[in-house]
Amino acid sequence: MHSFSAADIPEDWRALLGDYFESPEWQTLQTNLRVELNKEVEEICPKPQNFFKALTLTPLNQVKVVILGQDPYHSPGLAQGLAFSIPSNIPTNSRQFPSSLRNISKALALEGFGTLPNGDLHTWAEQGVLLLNTALSVQLGEAGSHANLGWKPLIDRLISALAQQKPNLAWMLWGGHAQSKLPLIEAAPDQLILQSSHPSGLGVYKTDRPFLEPGAKASCRHFTKANEWLEKHHKNPICWVNSKKSTPSATPQATLFN
Repeated sequence: MHSFSAADIPEDWRALLGDYFESPEWQTLQTNLRVELNKEVEEICPKPQNFFKALTLTPLNQVKVVILGQDPYHSPGLAQGLAFSIPSNIPTNSRQFPSSLRNISKALALEGFGTLPNGDLHTWAEQGVLLLNTALSVQLGEAGSHANLGWKPLIDRLISALAQQKPNLAWMLWGGHAQSKLPLIEAAPDQLILQSSHPSGLGVYKTDRPFLEPGAKASCRHFTKANEWLEKHHKNPICWVNSKKSTPSATPQATLFN
C-alpha cells in the first residue's frame, strides 16, 4: 500500500512549494489519491513511486528548460513519470510509439540535431530539462481521469514559484493546455516562452503557430531557440540527441521506470 505524502517529493522542491503543504488543496489531493491508490493501484500510471520522477531527476538548482505535458500516458507500459518520455525498449516504428514523440524526433532532425534513437528522454531530465506533466497520475486506459483529483493547485504553485525563483528559464508550451499556464510564467521576469501547437497527431500542423510546418518541411525551432537562449545566459546548451546510437532493446534504462 502506498500512502502518498509530502515525503514523496524531493526536499528541494518541497522547500520551493513552501506553505502549500498546509493548504486545504494539499489535503484534498492527498485524500483523493490515497482513495485511488488503495482501490486499484495496479491500474494507475505511472507507478506511484514515479509520480515525482521529473522532480527527482531534475533538481531545482539544475533546471534550465521546462517542457509541460498534460497527463501521463494511459496505455500500458508507457508512463515513466516524465512528460512525453517512454521506455527505450519500445521500437520507434511500432504502433506503441506515440505520435508526439515521432513529431518531436522530426523537429529535432529538421533543426540539425538528428533523430531520437528511442523515446526515453531521461538524458534530457538529467541535463536540466524539467519534463513536467500538469497531472502526475492517470487511470490505465482513461485519459484525463485524474485531472480533477487536485493536481492543478500543486502544479500551478510549482510553476509559479519556479518561474519567480529561477530567471532565464526556457519554457516550451505545446498546445492549449500547456499555454493555459502562461499567466503563471509571464508574471516572472526574464523567461523565454516558446509556444506552438501540440506535437501529437494532425494537430501538429493546424494552428497559426504549428509545431511542424505542413509536410514536415520545417519546425518551430524550439530546441534551437532554447539552446541559443541558454548560451546567451552563459549556460550549457542541451544535448537533445545522443551521438551514440544505442540499440533500444539493449539500453539499460529500458526497465528503469517500469
